[in-house]
Amino acid sequence: MSKIIRIGTRDSELALWQATTVQEKLEKLGYDTTLVPTKSMGDQVLDKPLYELGVTGIFTKALDVAMLQGQIDIAVHSMKDVPTQLPKSIVQAAVLERAITHDILVHKGSSFLESSGPATIATGSLRRKAQWLNRYPNHQVVDLRGNVNTRLIKLIENDWQGAIFAQAGLERIKLLPKDAIYLDWMIPAPAQGAMLVVAMEKDKFTRDALAKLNDPNSELATKIERDFLRTLEGGCTAPIGALAQIKDQKVFFEGVVFSLDGKQKIDIKKEVKLAEAKGLGETCAKEVLAKGGDKLMQQIRNENSALH
Repeated sequence: MSKIIRIGTRDSELALWQATTVQEKLEKLGYDTTLVPTKSMGDQVLDKPLYELGVTGIFTKALDVAMLQGQIDIAVHSMKDVPTQLPKSIVQAAVLERAITHDILVHKGSSFLESSGPATIATGSLRRKAQWLNRYPNHQVVDLRGNVNTRLIKLIENDWQGAIFAQAGLERIKLLPKDAIYLDWMIPAPAQGAMLVVAMEKDKFTRDALAKLNDPNSELATKIERDFLRTLEGGCTAPIGALAQIKDQKVFFEGVVFSLDGKQKIDIKKEVKLAEAKGLGETCAKEVLAKGGDKLMQQIRNENSALH
């Protein structure tokens, strides 16, 4: 192969694990590659909650710029961090086979979940915060930012009872505690557990290489979830969860939007044949908007703008 594919990645342990995974798969196919780590604004500004930074693509922008400037050929992302609208001339080139999708609670003893007393849980995600408060209204949720390793250290250093993580991230870098609690009631972020590789639209060589890594089922499921998010206009500023699962030639979809305090909730569940899955995410989002989701999204936008 004539060209060395330059792989752009954030420099956190998890991001490097993901980029190395893509590198190994490409090299197995006979391509030459090199890793190009970079820092994102999301990794550098840790003293503000994500929604207050008001930037979509806070973890992806630095890599977008590097790609547009010709410093890298591809970028590897946690798909849930990627805005639903990619920059002009950058395209989705592969969705790798998806890992486990759900959230878990890392804790210092779980007896507090049985008691009705107060407790403090940490997360930087509006979606996790709203779902936690919906279930445990007497708990307090504090903001927690940083890469996975940083967040685990902050949990140890503070007197919080627990913190919420995506299981896939902790599993990938072998930091999953044995006693972590699987939150089977929490609907994940759209595309959680999936890795996305983007490339320049005009770079046929690289796109052909990446097409060999694409997993069609993961591509479809994440598209449905991201269409749901895009139609609701969530970005990273609204508590929106979505999960599409494909089995036995059927698609099972669950979507939800919460108010920021977790008190209001509008959800939807749908089951369709795989052959009829086109436009499912958008259809479900429109039903949610019609059920009062439009008013709820407006309320969230008003509350967010009051924060800025």
